[in-house]
Amino acid sequence: MLLAEKLARWTHKLKYSDLTKDAIHECKRRFIDSLGTALGAYKSKPATIARATAAALPIKNGGSVVIGTNLRTTPELAAFANGAHIRYLDYNDTYLSKEPAHPSDNIAATLAVAQAANRSGKDLILATIIAYEIQCRLCDAASLRAHGFDHVTYGAFSATLGAAKLWGMSVEEMIHAQGLAGVCNIATRQTRTGQISMWKACAFSNACRNAIFAANLARQGFTGPHEIFEGPKGVFKMLTKTPFDVQLGSKSGGYMINKTYIKFWPAEYHAQSSIDAALQIRKQFMADGYKWQDIAKLEMESFEAAVSIIGSEPEKWRPTSRETADHSMGYMTIAALIDGDVTRETFSPRKFTNKKYLDLLDNTTIVEADDLNAGYPDGIPNRLKLHMKDGRIYQMTVTYPRGHAGNPMTDDEVEYKFSTLAEGVIPERLQRKLLDQMWSLDKARDVRKLWAFPVSK
Repeated sequence: MLLAEKLARWTHKLKYSDLTKDAIHECKRRFIDSLGTALGAYKSKPATIARATAAALPIKNGGSVVIGTNLRTTPELAAFANGAHIRYLDYNDTYLSKEPAHPSDNIAATLAVAQAANRSGKDLILATIIAYEIQCRLCDAASLRAHGFDHVTYGAFSATLGAAKLWGMSVEEMIHAQGLAGVCNIATRQTRTGQISMWKACAFSNACRNAIFAANLARQGFTGPHEIFEGPKGVFKMLTKTPFDVQLGSKSGGYMINKTYIKFWPAEYHAQSSIDAALQIRKQFMADGYKWQDIAKLEMESFEAAVSIIGSEPEKWRPTSRETADHSMGYMTIAALIDGDVTRETFSPRKFTNKKYLDLLDNTTIVEADDLNAGYPDGIPNRLKLHMKDGRIYQMTVTYPRGHAGNPMTDDEVEYKFSTLAEGVIPERLQRKLLDQMWSLDKARDVRKLWAFPVSK
């Protein structure tokens, strides 16, 4: 059986009753987390541009909601706009394997289609768990990054099948939809290389936009390229350089959404444990009477993916944009040591261009360590060795940062993160109302008004 058919048959067959309570609960947490990150990014330039782009094509009846507005537009444009909001702060969830991913990016597609198709909360949860499953299983199977391609390429398949499930498409239609989405959504890794631009916020939302378009064509009978994975110019030959198969979730075996991680810090995920380690070391040296000004140098040991993605390029050692700063392992770790916290303000130009951070960055090294390579991707191991000017040394290794599946955040912590991000954007009363809506998402008869609310200017 071809892989596209296998994915389609599993997607078509899976029912809400097949889901585990843990998966359903985790899905609700992801909707809360994603809305929080979206609200936190609401006033950003990429989110503002994305909303304006969607507003250019309003729909009076039907359509899909653009977050923080009462505007409805096509599901394609709603997915693009909402996805840009969810992703911009680099604070939405993560899954790390042979290929990294931010699987809550799929929510932009599933929510948009659920609204356009007038589906229930249970339908939305099911489609979202399907999208998580497919993207994470593809990430487990083969690396795209190793060959210069971006993880959002897999997202074209996961978002397409999530949309297809909501539209009630047949297996044959789902196969064609994968062909249509997969053949023309091959993204290169340049999005996350060197000086990083606003496009990082939109790369997956663009995949969602195109996935919905592909599914919509296929459900009307439009055919797509055959053998999208196995063909002579397909994914295996052109992108991954190796064939693969995937095992998919079940009620007895569980679902991948429970293996993904919510971010505790607004930073690229490979740095989450280095931030945790830095804060623990800071607490120690402050208790011993030292100040950050007493630091002589910082030695960091990590694993290949972290060093390659956020620790090696010259741009990561002198960030000039927010997008590059939140992908600079050295800068984020130093900010934690100096400030005792990492917040959205950490990534303002006045911070990442400040001499006190840059001077310490010049006395920082990041190298690979074999034992840490062996600990990834099961964990996210980072080791710090901090040298003080008087010769004192502090060391710390953190493998499972807060929010990792091996060290999960509590529901209260997820709500607190949401409220922190929503503060100053929407009033507290509305925050509580939205939290209650998402905790009871499985009881919603329809989701047409989910995330539909005006943000005060």
